[in-house]
Order: sequence, then structure tokens, then C-alpha cells
Amino acid sequence: MMLYVVIIFLGLSILLYVLLGGADFGAGIVEIFTPAKMRDQVRAITYQTIGPIWEANHMWLIITIVILFVGFPAIYTVLSVHLHIPLVLMLIGIIGRGTAFVFRHYDAVKDEMQRVYNLIFTYSSFVTPLFLGLIFGATVSGRIDPEATNFYQSFIYPWFNLFSLSIGVFTVMICGFLAAVYLVGEAKEKDLKMLIIKKARMFLLLMVLAGGLVFFAAEIHGIELIRLLILEPITLSILALATLAILFLWFQLEKGKRKVSRFLSGFVVAAILIAFGYHYYPDIVIVQSGANLSVLNSAALGKPIDSLAWALLIGSLFILPSLFYLLFSFQRPKVAE
Repeated sequence: MMLYVVIIFLGLSILLYVLLGGADFGAGIVEIFTPAKMRDQVRAITYQTIGPIWEANHMWLIITIVILFVGFPAIYTVLSVHLHIPLVLMLIGIIGRGTAFVFRHYDAVKDEMQRVYNLIFTYSSFVTPLFLGLIFGATVSGRIDPEATNFYQSFIYPWFNLFSLSIGVFTVMICGFLAAVYLVGEAKEKDLKMLIIKKARMFLLLMVLAGGLVFFAAEIHGIELIRLLILEPITLSILALATLAILFLWFQLEKGKRKVSRFLSGFVVAAILIAFGYHYYPDIVIVQSGANLSVLNSAALGKPIDSLAWALLIGSLFILPSLFYLLFSFQRPKVAE
């Protein structure tokens, strides 16, 4: 029973990191595709949107890592050993992005270094989700070989391929899509609002195209993703609902209803993740030889799982209300001085 509590928290942590942290990364991606003359305006509404929670979003990544480390040590070991290169590059991107975000908003001196901070923030925002997608692609591609005997097969081959790269690009487009939709509700000026709507639709199209690239790459690498998804009625139904939500969102963006647009964008991304999660469950790491590592056959035995489950349940009673209140309070209209 407690094992399933841990599994649910693991799934929720990954989902929330993509939805909240993904939109966080996407803010920098949107800035890359914004004309130079309007970047200051985009930065202003970006700070308004992600300012209070930009660091709290990484809490979900930390929870995911802790759950894997304590609850599924075999999975944690394989990922941290065979995928240590993209993991380190992703963490460097997170650190660089966070540092640049702080300095470009709170630096006491506004000088030429602002350009450096902006470059680090935007391109770290692009690179970090790219490597996050590469890591996910490596876990499900079946290229990780625990018995590999050389450097390339152990540490490069699992993630340096078209399939993993396509999922990396898909992840980047998801982040840009989420951020653009979230920013639509924050834009007040008409010109800025229309620009953000165009960006949201652009990233929506790019996300769909990148999704097609994932299926194309899967076929090239012999991963029967399309056939298996079609044969699973539940997965196919979830993706069909996501498609309908995309069509509805396309026309809903023009109306500027913030809550509806954000709900639809979150639903689309959540549906994609749930469909893939359902397809691969209970496997987390599909290996080249031997038994796949799953949340069922790789779980720690006995008290570690029970203690972890109770820690997650009790901790959520403190963390979630505080986070919701932070979001609520920051979105309230400001009192005039």
C-alpha cells in the first residue's frame, strides 16, 4: 500500500515539475523568439508571472530525486551513472539560469553585464529542458546497457541519438507553449497581448510538429511507439482528448480568458505525460539487456518505503497550502501606494 503512495507522489512530482518548472523555463524560451524592441515588456510580465515561484518550482525536481534515491536506489544508480553527462549539463543550466535571473533583476548596478545575464538566462532556459528531454528519451529508448564495457556504450550511446534528441526538442516546445499561454493573461497592452498570442500559437504548432518528430525517430530506431499507442485504447483516448483541447485552445487564446487558457494548456501537457506514463508503467528504465527497471521490481524493501511514504504525506500538508497561498497572494491586485 505504501509503495503505491510513493509511486503516486513520484508521478505527481514529475507532472508538476513539467507544468510549473516547464513554464518557468519557457519564459526564457519565449524571450528568445521575441523581437528585440519588445523584450523589455516581455521580461516585465515574465517577472510578474514567475517572480514569486521561480525557485520553488525546483522543489518538485528535488522531491523526484529524493524519491528515486530513497525509494528506488537501483533506478537512481543506473540513471546517475549512465546518464551523468546530460544530468550534469542540465544542472549547470538550472544553476546558470537561476543566477542570471537574480542578477538581471536585483543587480544594484545596471550596466553592460545585463546583456550577459540576459543571454545566460535565455539560453539556459532552452538548454535545460533540452537535456531533461534527452534524459527521458534515454530511459525509454532501450539503449542503456548496465553490462556495457566501454565509455561510448555506457555514457554516450544511451542519450546521443535522434530519438532522445527529438524528445528533447519536444520538451523545449512544451515549455515554450506553457509559458506563452501563461503570459497571455498577464499582458495588458494590446500590441503585447497580440504578440504573446502569436507566440503561443507558434509554440503550439511547433509542439505538434516536434511530437511528430518523436514518432518518426521512434520508427527509425525500431521503437514501436505508434503501434503500441494505437493498440492501447486508454492511451489513444487520452491523446484524442488532448487533440480536442488543442483545437479548442487555438480559438480560446484570442478571447484572453486566462483561467480557461491555462487550464487547457495544462490539460494538454498533462494528458501527453499521462498517456506516455500509462504506456510505459511500471517501467522507468528500459535496458538493452536483462530485466527493465520498474517501480515494482526496483523498490527498496521494508521500512524505507514506509518512512518515505509517511514523510511525503506529512510534508505535503505543510508544503502544498503554503505554495497555493504564495500563488494566490501574488496574483491579487496590488494596493496603490
